[in-house]
Amino acid sequence: MSRPEPWSGEEVTAIVETYKKMLVAELCGQHYVKTDHNRELAEKLNNRSKASIEFKHQNISAVLRDADCPYINGYKPMSNYQGMLVDVVERHLLRTELFDQAARNAADRPVIDAPAPRDISIIVTPPESKTPQTSVQEAKQRYTTPTPVKRDYLAREARNHALGSAGERFVVAFEKMRLRKEGLTSLAEKVEHVAETQGDGLGYDVLSFDADGRERWIEVKTTAFAKECAFFITPNELKCSQANPEHYHLFRIFSFLTQPNMYCLRGDLYPQLTLNPQSYRAHLL
Repeated sequence: MSRPEPWSGEEVTAIVETYKKMLVAELCGQHYVKTDHNRELAEKLNNRSKASIEFKHQNISAVLRDADCPYINGYKPMSNYQGMLVDVVERHLLRTELFDQAARNAADRPVIDAPAPRDISIIVTPPESKTPQTSVQEAKQRYTTPTPVKRDYLAREARNHALGSAGERFVVAFEKMRLRKEGLTSLAEKVEHVAETQGDGLGYDVLSFDADGRERWIEVKTTAFAKECAFFITPNELKCSQANPEHYHLFRIFSFLTQPNMYCLRGDLYPQLTLNPQSYRAHLL
């Protein structure tokens, strides 16, 4: 069976333009139908299969993920993308005012509390792990092809205090619900939003409990974007997880504005994460 022809520049441009329309609509909370957009797209392509189009959309998601940008929910990032794709995504998506404005607005938007969770099914498995680092260091490049220039949309969202606080309150409600379902009402009443009551210097946001009464220290990281998006963590939080692995939990909430779900990392976070230094403290010699 012969291999399919490589995607041409015109085809790659067409699919990136289609992806941009869907992504901007999603970031703005505007309804759109993927099948309608992809039907129009297919007419511009060289008899590409639905599977091929799907895979290319996932490649675009991977480029955006590697640029610290939001990507379309439902198109899980698939790496090993073409170098040409990086260039086209840069020119036709990342550098456009339309996308920049939509991404900035999505990162900065105000939020209200999500409905209280009713069952533990919102806990899902973490994204597939990559090779862990044993210390804080620059992550190795994963591709021989060019990688996109990093943007600051995820960092902007991490500074959205309303979103972060709403995520923490969501976890407080989840922990109380979990303990009550286990018949541990007295422990549920002791769950504490310590980031509010004691400040943010503890290295975690929520004090809860396991069924045996052991303290559960929970750091909450919340995003309105997709599951695989990177998050930001402080040296204090990392040190707290390393010094107290028997207590430490990190809850990563994603898709907070539409359908909140979360995954959990337990114990020492150092061997579980690839850590990229974002800035350095500096002074003149």
